[in-house]
Amino acid sequence: MTDHTLHRGLTRTSCAEQPVLFSFPSTREPPYVKGHRQRLRDRFIRGGAEALPDYELLELVIFRAISRQDVKPLVYRLLKQFGDFNGVISAPRDVLLLQKGVTDRVVQELKVVEAAAHRLAYAQIIDKPILSSWSSLLKYCQTTLAHKPVEEFRVFFLDRKNRLIADERLGRGTIDHVPVYPREIVKRALQLDASALILVHNHPSGDPTPSPQDIDITRKVIEATGPLGIIVHDHLVIGKSKEISFRSEGLMDRTV
Repeated sequence: MTDHTLHRGLTRTSCAEQPVLFSFPSTREPPYVKGHRQRLRDRFIRGGAEALPDYELLELVIFRAISRQDVKPLVYRLLKQFGDFNGVISAPRDVLLLQKGVTDRVVQELKVVEAAAHRLAYAQIIDKPILSSWSSLLKYCQTTLAHKPVEEFRVFFLDRKNRLIADERLGRGTIDHVPVYPREIVKRALQLDASALILVHNHPSGDPTPSPQDIDITRKVIEATGPLGIIVHDHLVIGKSKEISFRSEGLMDRTV
């Protein structure tokens, strides 16, 4: 027997005595996960978003980013951290990524939902008479500002028929302060040929009660726009679950 033959024989004997077993990870969804996901989808199709509580609606969104595993633990962690469905989808990307189990794909799905919500709400007010679409305006403000982590100051610029020309952010600050410059508001109003304004800002604390500074900046904007014939219809302060209108509360009288 040659060395070559001996080598082949030993190799065969070794393989026979110690068979090599290969195990590949399963790519199939566990039956209970697949069944749960399908039941949620069916309920959503039949009853819409109203048929699902926040945690199940959030599951539906995250299903698209995480396959073949139970996402309930992640959903519960996110709701505990951010409060509700809107709080989760509105949370800043960098803060979301700090949460255990959140990947770039998860953030992408959440932000697609957030962008869609903003786009739909905006479509209800653009090019429409704002004063007769007030509930849609408030819904848009809640959707876009209620869960912001810092204060933002926005201005709705209106034409002579009180239709919305533009919604623009003219200030972004900290958790309890935002710098606002009346001259910048006037400058932008003239550029857009706006005839009226609605001022809007949020209180990240959740309490929309206007501060003395809020009243003061409203007065300064009215003083700056008045001589130009530009009307300030209202100033809205947006909290977590409700808003306050300066006009409805009689606060506009304190600014003149």
